[in-house]
Amino acid sequence: QVVESGGGLVQPGGSLRLSCAASAASGFTLDYYVIGWFRQAPGKEREGVSCISRNGGRTHYADSVKGRFTISRDSAKDTVDLQMNSLKPEDTAVYYCAAGFRCESYGPRVDDYDYWGQGTQVTVSP
Repeated sequence: QVVESGGGLVQPGGSLRLSCAASAASGFTLDYYVIGWFRQAPGKEREGVSCISRNGGRTHYADSVKGRFTISRDSAKDTVDLQMNSLKPEDTAVYYCAAGFRCESYGPRVDDYDYWGQGTQVTVSP
């Protein structure tokens, strides 16, 4: 029900903007849900990156991305974006968008999210 876009290859220090939207034919809408961004690097567990509340008034970030990543949502477009700046090689991973019901100060947790996209690859390399 959710679809990610915007991944790619970028040099260290560069920027990418990921976008999450409801799939066109699903009838699903992001507006009803808390949205989280997660990532999974090869050989590692999926980890929460950031989340945003339903009205966009509350956001939380993993310590590893604070000050570099910004999550935002556009209710008119029914999208949630993740702006990633000052990217590092360790940010390389498949990034997933997910819809759920909880965005707490400890950041998004996999078990709190029910609807997942297929993921988009982000590679940070010289």
